Amino acid sequence: MTTPKIELSDLKKSFGQKTVLDGVDLTIGTGESVVIIGSSGAGKSVILKCILGLLSPDTGTISIDCADVTALYGKARERHTAKIGMLFQRAALFDSLKVWENVAFALRGRSGAPRKQARETALSKMAQVGLGPDVAELWPAELSGGMQKRVGLARAIATDPEIIFFDEPTTGLDPIMSDVINDLIVDTVRNLGATALSITHDMASARKIADRIAMLHDGRIIWDGPVAEIDNSGTEFVDQFIHGRAAGPIKMALRR
Repeated sequence: MTTPKIELSDLKKSFGQKTVLDGVDLTIGTGESVVIIGSSGAGKSVILKCILGLLSPDTGTISIDCADVTALYGKARERHTAKIGMLFQRAALFDSLKVWENVAFALRGRSGAPRKQARETALSKMAQVGLGPDVAELWPAELSGGMQKRVGLARAIATDPEIIFFDEPTTGLDPIMSDVINDLIVDTVRNLGATALSITHDMASARKIADRIAMLHDGRIIWDGPVAEIDNSGTEFVDQFIHGRAAGPIKMALRR
């Protein structure tokens, strides 16, 4: 593995009596793309929120570039989270902002870039994800789901982040558009030399964008390995999940 960019050690998080993370250990190397898979409600999004500082873990450490960010506050914490760009599930664009303003949002907010400069950068990032300048003045509601995802990706890379998070990047897309988005993710991560952490239920996406896949179950990482080895994981939980089988050790709660 390359030099660690992100390290999670014994990460625990509970909500009331419900334990969601119960000792998560995961190391992501610089320039590596890791995908976390797991059932709905397993805690995948909670991991991202803890790294971003939106949630505070109960115990454990989160290190970015060897600095434990759980012990940092204010500007010191912001310096580390500023390294992160994120593609949200369903893009999460601001309805009241035009497309280019959505892409430039972090540029204007963090660095105070002048409006003209921010727009030029936004157009450049849009071009990287296959969107022309004619899209810049549109409103998010005027875009298809696939185009909204592209805008969200352009926004995620607008500040040239060192780390990019992808939260269910292909949710709501048809198989062809999903593959287009997967290709864009691979290309943009490679071109930036960024470290990527993704969460998804889509195994086709996971296989395409990941260097390594980690499975979260019962609050822990139960398997972690190269994407090429997942079909021979030797773990029945992983086998059931990647093949989408109802029968197996993973039991889904159903209301009768």
